[in-house]
Amino acid sequence: MTLSRRKLIGAGAAALAAPHVLADGHGKPRVVVIGGGAGGATAARYIAQDSKGAVDVTLVEPSRVYFSCFFSNLYLGGFKEIEDIGHSYGSLAARHGINVIHDWAIDVNPDTRAVTLAGGAMLPYDKLILSPGIDYVDGAVPGWDISAQNRMPHAYKAGSQTELLRAQVMAMPQGGTFAMVAPPNPYRCPPGPYERVSMVAHVLKSHNPTAKIIVADPKPKFSKMALFEEGWAVHYPGMIDWIGEDFGGGTVSVDPENMELTIDGETTPVDVCNVIPAMKAGRIAEMAGATEGNWAPVNAADMSSKSNADIYVLGDASQQGDMPKSGFSANSQAKVCANAVRGALTGSKVFPARYTNTCWSLIAENDGVKVGATYEATPEKIARVDGFISQPGETADLRRQTYEESEAWYGSITQDMFS
Repeated sequence: MTLSRRKLIGAGAAALAAPHVLADGHGKPRVVVIGGGAGGATAARYIAQDSKGAVDVTLVEPSRVYFSCFFSNLYLGGFKEIEDIGHSYGSLAARHGINVIHDWAIDVNPDTRAVTLAGGAMLPYDKLILSPGIDYVDGAVPGWDISAQNRMPHAYKAGSQTELLRAQVMAMPQGGTFAMVAPPNPYRCPPGPYERVSMVAHVLKSHNPTAKIIVADPKPKFSKMALFEEGWAVHYPGMIDWIGEDFGGGTVSVDPENMELTIDGETTPVDVCNVIPAMKAGRIAEMAGATEGNWAPVNAADMSSKSNADIYVLGDASQQGDMPKSGFSANSQAKVCANAVRGALTGSKVFPARYTNTCWSLIAENDGVKVGATYEATPEKIARVDGFISQPGETADLRRQTYEESEAWYGSITQDMFS
């Protein structure tokens, strides 16, 4: 019998709506989520909450307290305490019945659908969600590797590294030099390094006003460049020297032992050096066979891996199209993924994918700027539909409102992740 195109489409829709067949005949479908950040914690919470106990959800995260990379720059700038950006996983277990395991995932076997933990446990899954964040590309900055992170911190995984960098800034000698080696595209939080420069400058303006900041950047431009440069000229005149690709910013090496930065052959002694290397997907994504090159390609409709339909990759680790690698993006992607995974496992309704993102940055006290967009799923990628960005010359009142909006968002997203 020959099926018509209409019948084929109907059969496909029915298959998508039907519950996932459990491989070994166990009762509840099992979801394992690796990584408890903006992507992983959100996905785990929404699957557990919306399935009303019909799906067994396990969240694997080595840290007992999550320190958000977003807003960590405000701690560097003295606007937050470290406790303000730290969050517990207790409510996910107590309120939503999620099995939270504080351990490292060290292997994934897609054939047997099992995750191996450092402690020796094996976690079988029907669906696996990876949200491991970033790792660093070996050799990205000559002279620097992860063993040098205590001399020249990256502070791009928030927590102890953030505290270390702030301590180094506060201990700088009067008139000293803070240097940053900025990362190439693509990387976590495109405005992040430049907000960090602003926050370091804010601290130095009060405590060390004759200090200098050097930014060695391999890129010819960066996110919100006009806004940051305007803000630096207004708030920190003469303090920040940004050296882009055209002026040697792409030819950089460091010497952690002697605390030296070399740009295009010229060596400068520095007191603090924040090295933010090139980035790639967290290593567990590679172990799961989900990566191509440095990132993990996904399908825009549901964040499923292009290499395995039972694996999903969220946030910074994913290669999805036009969305930036941000906490807001990861949270948005997690909700789409959670809806799709729950539908695949229980037969519940799956809604069309919709994505949004906003990135706020603080330049100085009450001087906030933002950039954002909405996105849709296409067969090729997550595609930008429209967007907005703060403009140079905005009023002080509007900039204050933008900053207050960012504070409200931080409260909202962390509640969304952990409540």
